[in-house]
Amino acid sequence: MQNLSQSLLSKVPNTVRSLSRQTKRFMGGGGVEPVGVAPRERNVKVGRAIKETGLAAKVAGGEEVFSVRRPLMPLLGSTPVLANDTFIAPSATVIGDVTLYDYTSIWYSSVLLGDYNSIKLGGMSNVQDRCVISTIPKLTTGFPSTCTLGNYVSVGPNSVLTSCTVGDNVIIGSGTVICAGSVISSNVILEPGTIVPSYSFIPSSQKWGGNPAAYISDLGEHAEEDIQGHAKQVQLLAEDHFEEYLPYGNAYRHLEEVVEGE
Repeated sequence: MQNLSQSLLSKVPNTVRSLSRQTKRFMGGGGVEPVGVAPRERNVKVGRAIKETGLAAKVAGGEEVFSVRRPLMPLLGSTPVLANDTFIAPSATVIGDVTLYDYTSIWYSSVLLGDYNSIKLGGMSNVQDRCVISTIPKLTTGFPSTCTLGNYVSVGPNSVLTSCTVGDNVIIGSGTVICAGSVISSNVILEPGTIVPSYSFIPSSQKWGGNPAAYISDLGEHAEEDIQGHAKQVQLLAEDHFEEYLPYGNAYRHLEEVVEGE
């Protein structure tokens, strides 16, 4: 039995064995307590090390590990385009004609549906949890029914945006609804729960809120810096979440690839 165990161990890659040692170290094996690691952080690292070891062992044994979710999906001949540093949460979904520029982040359970027309998200912008961004076939104004968000735009949780235009440096509060054809200028703050009716226009450097959206006040001289600072904080948090991706099991097995392989 001992020889059999040694034989199996010799077939496991060094990465698996090193992860096993890492797991043992973080669990306090050998009486060594990790220095400078808080209990909660230590527990997180233990869990991560255990998951990595298990997945690596499956791969080493010849088992294919794939995600049950499909964060990126082509539609009607259009495939999402994103920068290398874009964070898309495992439970988010980006579909069709969608372009995500540098340092963007799409958070948990959000959906970007570029079916009727394109969606573009500028640099350092973010779409937070459970948001829906989509387009309609056409606008009555004759303008393109695209949905375009500029740089340093933060879309709060549970917001819904449809075929609208949002300028640079904008905070969209949680639960906000921006209806089709609306234009939000640069340097704007929308209070949580704001409802922007179709074909509305909100001028620059103002705060709006309510249902329907109404003017509240002008923004201060440092508002632009504050708005950008908020977007940068979200981006830093996205980096932390991105680092927690496990090395295995993040790829989705496309049906067309399976058919070709068989």
